[in-house]
Amino acid sequence: MKIGLDILGGDYAPKATITGAIEAQKQLTGDQKIVLFGKTEETKQLINQAGGNSSDFEYVEAPEIIAMGEHPTKAITQKPNSSIAKGFDYLKNKEIDSFASAGNTGAMLVGSMFSVKAIPGVLRPAIASIVPKLKSGFGILLDVGANADCKPEMLNQFAILGSVFAEHVFNVSNPKVGLLNIGEEEEKGNILTTSTYPLLKANDKINFIGNAEGRDLFSDHADVYVCDGFTGNVVLKLAESFYVVTLKKGFKDDFFDRFNYEQYGGSPILGVNAPVIIGHGISTPEAIKNMVLFSRDMIESKFIDSIRSIFN
Repeated sequence: MKIGLDILGGDYAPKATITGAIEAQKQLTGDQKIVLFGKTEETKQLINQAGGNSSDFEYVEAPEIIAMGEHPTKAITQKPNSSIAKGFDYLKNKEIDSFASAGNTGAMLVGSMFSVKAIPGVLRPAIASIVPKLKSGFGILLDVGANADCKPEMLNQFAILGSVFAEHVFNVSNPKVGLLNIGEEEEKGNILTTSTYPLLKANDKINFIGNAEGRDLFSDHADVYVCDGFTGNVVLKLAESFYVVTLKKGFKDDFFDRFNYEQYGGSPILGVNAPVIIGHGISTPEAIKNMVLFSRDMIESKFIDSIRSIFN
């Protein structure tokens, strides 16, 4: 197994990404290797300085950086030697089994669509995020930003993608799917949700339990919550703020601690032909470590094969 990691992506790169990679490598088996995309010699020096062993990793020279503010499509095409572009080249050619970066989110989306591409039959890939449940465990919310505007058919597919992901990666049996909406009743909502509801209701590939309101999000009401990317991103950013607020207010709580993005590492792009994970721009070494371990789990689960079998 070869897990690709962009060393240059993120606000605290390369030190944070290197430290995270060192910690992740300690939890991998001998046949699992992290492939680092960045400035090779500088990376090796920083690994040794951080107390790691540079021989534990493989390297791909990719000295260019795609900055957070750059136009994704232009950057991918105009910077072929960037860590993100090189990572997707290797992923496309099956020289690595997954690719993760805390860099430019748009470039990660464009790169995945240009290289490994969407699984045939998938209208639009979606970004999924983990939402903690009050009692224990967590749910999955998608889309959280890849598609600000959606059609009902896309949300219907998101439900399938989220269900397969929950079942194969997180071992949730027959995951319950809820449509994020402004009311429980079937006729509630806007044009998008009222048009999506009958599609989900008729979808025999999912366990649809009806509409879910915002107050249901942290309960056991559903395991997968489906919405357009605009709504999902607003909900995600609000949820992420809970952990920050608890820190600022000076109180400790196990539930709110689980809103700390570091625990989950990153958000997967579901619906493409290989595991791709987008990390938070402010990813710390802990977040990077968990992003690598999450990549390993996604590879081992073979959930992409399951998605292919459904859509093909």
